[in-house]
Amino acid sequence: MNIGEMPEENDARIEKGICSSCGLCSVKDWPMQESLQSCVFKNGWLGKREKALFGRERKPDNPEEMRFGIALERFTAQLNHPLPDAQWSGIVTTIARKAFESGLVDGVATLHRSEGSRFFSKPVLAMSTEEIDASRGNKPVLSPVLRSLQTAARKKLKTVLVIGAACHIHILRDFKDRFPYLQDMEIYTVGIPCVDNVHRDKFHWILERMSKSPGTACHMEFMQDFRIHIKHTNGRTEKIPFFSLPQELSNPDIFPVACMGCFDYLNSLSDITVGYLAARLLPDQNRQWLIVRTDKGKKLLDLINGQLERHAEEGIWDCRKYVLQNAERVIADMKNTNALYSPDRKIPLWLGHALSWMLSRTGPKGIGFAHYSVDFHLIRHYYYIKYRYPEQLPVLVPRHVRSILQEYNLPL
Repeated sequence: MNIGEMPEENDARIEKGICSSCGLCSVKDWPMQESLQSCVFKNGWLGKREKALFGRERKPDNPEEMRFGIALERFTAQLNHPLPDAQWSGIVTTIARKAFESGLVDGVATLHRSEGSRFFSKPVLAMSTEEIDASRGNKPVLSPVLRSLQTAARKKLKTVLVIGAACHIHILRDFKDRFPYLQDMEIYTVGIPCVDNVHRDKFHWILERMSKSPGTACHMEFMQDFRIHIKHTNGRTEKIPFFSLPQELSNPDIFPVACMGCFDYLNSLSDITVGYLAARLLPDQNRQWLIVRTDKGKKLLDLINGQLERHAEEGIWDCRKYVLQNAERVIADMKNTNALYSPDRKIPLWLGHALSWMLSRTGPKGIGFAHYSVDFHLIRHYYYIKYRYPEQLPVLVPRHVRSILQEYNLPL
């Protein structure tokens, strides 16, 4: 789950380095340099932050915790009565709505769609049910979610729910602990799994190369059946096999460096993570995967528990051969910084659909698909940083990533 770079009037004075456009350093009510001190791309992923939140780091002898982070509970679910126009069944929106309506929070820092694109975003502090409902749906570009904290602070809100990607949650937790400006504000967090956002100026170029009808696309996601599902305004879902994408969409440069330098796909510092990776993909259902991490996350879950159809995690854990089938190619792609990428498809659509059909039946499913997806992205990102930003390797990479690479006997 995924979030566009917004121009900031102070950009000329900022030397950001790697930047996810989280929005915190554009707030004018505290010094910009203090915001920058909390940047995850300066402090690294997890490590001390994880230990500060949970009292420990993840256990190296627990393979699930090594991938998915520390949790009180994990399960899959969907709403008994899904929200219309939600990307899935509407669990994130319903948590936000119930937290506001119950008085648990005074406002919700989230994203609305911009006027110019269904997929672009603008930050908002939602303070009504209508404003919360308007936040439904994925915006797969970098977004300044934390900019809305300025509004919350000026309004002197006592409790706020923040919905964001891992970069937002890491930076927020560090800033709140380090500086005084938000210490009187109680903050709850809903984390969205997020890894493949794109540059705002490249998004429509990419969508045009994926979809036969980019102008009617309204939701998009990389799915468990190894296809991209693009939902259109008429309700039709277009499905494109990963294997049949134009070769130029394999170019890692289409993704922001911040996303390629992310090592927390599953938003491990959020109070509750709501995604889809370990959920079964079934006809006419929209199951999601919930990871409850903290007591605050349990409190947020309790608000909607009675509205959920819950299921235990399913699937076979082992996915080693599928990861290794891709590892050599991925490492080579990350190393070759001068590669040329053709606009032609890798393989014909009919063959791509056949491969997707076969893998969706014989390949990793449920918890295995989540395992595969996390490991694939950790490998991709480790070697991206290693070969393109080697000076950042000791800063960005948390300890558990190297342990996972060693499981596959991959070079560090």
